[in-house]
Amino acid sequence: MGGGGAPPKCCPPGLPLTSADLQPQLTRRRPGQSALTTPRNEKDAVHIQSGTEFGITLGTPIGLRVANEDQRPHDYSEMDLYPRPSHADWTYLLKYGVKASSGGGRSSARETIGRVAAAGVAEKYLSLVHGMEIVAFVTSVGNIHLPCSISPDLSSEYSTLQQTLTREKLDALSPLTRCPDTETSKKIEALIAQYRDAADSIGGTVTCVIRNAPAGLGEPCFDKLEAKLAHAMLSIPATKGFEIGSGFLGTEIPGSRHNDAFIPGPNGALSTLTNNSGGIQGGISNAQPIYFKVAFKPPATIGQPQKTATYDGVQGTLAAKGRHDPCVVARAVPIVEAMAALVVMDAVMIQQSRQAARNVQDGKKPCS
Repeated sequence: MGGGGAPPKCCPPGLPLTSADLQPQLTRRRPGQSALTTPRNEKDAVHIQSGTEFGITLGTPIGLRVANEDQRPHDYSEMDLYPRPSHADWTYLLKYGVKASSGGGRSSARETIGRVAAAGVAEKYLSLVHGMEIVAFVTSVGNIHLPCSISPDLSSEYSTLQQTLTREKLDALSPLTRCPDTETSKKIEALIAQYRDAADSIGGTVTCVIRNAPAGLGEPCFDKLEAKLAHAMLSIPATKGFEIGSGFLGTEIPGSRHNDAFIPGPNGALSTLTNNSGGIQGGISNAQPIYFKVAFKPPATIGQPQKTATYDGVQGTLAAKGRHDPCVVARAVPIVEAMAALVVMDAVMIQQSRQAARNVQDGKKPCS
């Protein structure tokens, strides 16, 4: 675990862990799931290579292996002449002076498989130790929105959805779109099929909720919890926007309606009447559900011929080959959940170290 320029952090020892713990999310992310995704057919079966013994983590780095079997490098031959519009071919060449000859290299969504696999370890820990649940779902594709998600005030329906939806319920309700409303899901399915049949693509948004996160997560001033989440989410390929809590819609109402009033909560702790803050205030979690939304652009690689220019600046037409998603949001759901788990895991470990210091200050044993 750990990201950015941070030193690698090993998984705590003593955690029960097998490949079966990691596989479900990889299966939800894998290509070839339906007629609305890329027809590439990868099993994405994960195998733990090191870091565990007899199904228990050792506290050492965990090595994972996932085979890449259904690749077709020749589908990308025209990339030798043309940088794909809105893709990273040109910027990678400018930055490094060389580029990947097939696919998008590190800009390809294929690299997210490592994130999802690693996050399975974090999720197991967060679930066992803190009872945390992380659930993401599709809230829009194109101009079709989940109705309860577009009100400036957090609707009771949207709030209930965030508190009760599970991955199992979501996948059973709408396995093709992962939108938790049957009518909206059917409209989204038809829209994606329309763009797929036109050899085109379309974007959308994914909402994620983190339940049972403890209070106190997040580090002022530059590592606020929402800042770390934004950093993580915008590192996912094809992302173009991030908002937390009421987000941009919250700018349309006055503070008298937007403020989260405090009310008595369980065990003498305060709770809030509303949750427009999205579970984070001052960059620190307040024990309310954390929720945020991530915007994904239309996939850059499409099957339509596009007028563009070669690397040498000669005008021409690119008709991209390959097998690509007409819309990425349904497959992005487990990736968003994965990045949320990694961020929260890091925050939990930081806060645990601070708690140990507080115990010493209070005259207790460091780990009591």
